[in-house]
Amino acid sequence: MAAMDVFLDRLDPDMCVVTAAADGERAGCLVGFSSQCSIRPVRYCVWISDVNRTFRVARSADVLAVHLLARDQRETAEVFGGLTGDDVDKFGRVRWREAYGGAVVLEDAEAWFVGRVVDRTTGGDHVGFVLEPVEWGGREPAAGPLLRLADARTVRSGHPVD
Repeated sequence: MAAMDVFLDRLDPDMCVVTAAADGERAGCLVGFSSQCSIRPVRYCVWISDVNRTFRVARSADVLAVHLLARDQRETAEVFGGLTGDDVDKFGRVRWREAYGGAVVLEDAEAWFVGRVVDRTTGGDHVGFVLEPVEWGGREPAAGPLLRLADARTVRSGHPVD
């Protein structure tokens, strides 16, 4: 694995917060694995840990919301990455609203979109949710650089990672 670490340690992807709502529950988590996965039609995939409470809610959700944070929104990253919804109400600590299909949108995100779940795929200890964007928005003008993995490395996970 050490050889692969040489590659992986050089990556510094944008972080995002994914939120889900289903069956009267809300959940959200900080995600480091996400990417556009199709040009036509536009599709985006977010990978959620299968031990995460957000996964348990997302697997029943028809839509998910994906949010980009500015680098200075580390507090929000701490809420969604460092706390578990099993113990605290994360949404009581942030401004949010309901959007398309009952999705939960964080009002202070730099940019966001709601996507209809069109596919799910397993990938080891994470499940990929392939999303078709149906609603989107963001701050104009942008506040600054986006939160990246290097900015969030010290956020201690609110749930076990293995």
